[in-house]
Amino acid sequence: MNDFQINFGIEELIKSTVKAVDMEIEIRKDNSGINMSYNFIGNYIGVDMNRLLIAKSEMPALISLELYVKILTIHELGHAIDRNALMSTLDRTIEIYNIKQTHTLKELYNDVNLLEILLEEHEMNLSFEQTAWSNAEKLNQIYNIVEPMYFEKVKKHSLSTYTDSYQADQSLYNLLIEETSEQIA
Repeated sequence: MNDFQINFGIEELIKSTVKAVDMEIEIRKDNSGINMSYNFIGNYIGVDMNRLLIAKSEMPALISLELYVKILTIHELGHAIDRNALMSTLDRTIEIYNIKQTHTLKELYNDVNLLEILLEEHEMNLSFEQTAWSNAEKLNQIYNIVEPMYFEKVKKHSLSTYTDSYQADQSLYNLLIEETSEQIA
């Protein structure tokens, strides 16, 4: 199978999964470096085919590409179901984005106040991810897209990328607080 056939097959699988849960949403190919993402402003699902295949290779072998794509698709649809909540955070999301754009990584990770903002962003993202997975689980229960066992494996793996990143930044924050306290004492 060549790249075109694989990409076409993935795109058709995404579209058929969206249709299977009786939803309509645009699918766009992108090169974002994120396997699949829901753009709540534009109300579409973006798919980076290259990253999707790499991310799939990081999963246990018992998860087929077809299962992986179906599960990620209903997860992104879980975000779409939560669109109003996502839209309600748009102003703060833009503020955080602008803060991140106007500071270096060194500044962001060495200033307690800036690091608190990064943790706030992590917490927002984790909350939205958990809600999207909950919504996806309901879709899966209603429409019987994949076996729950496979769903749980992909969910656990996906959420771990968010929790691991959050925990790493939380640890840095705790160290920074400790160092700051020692300097004051």
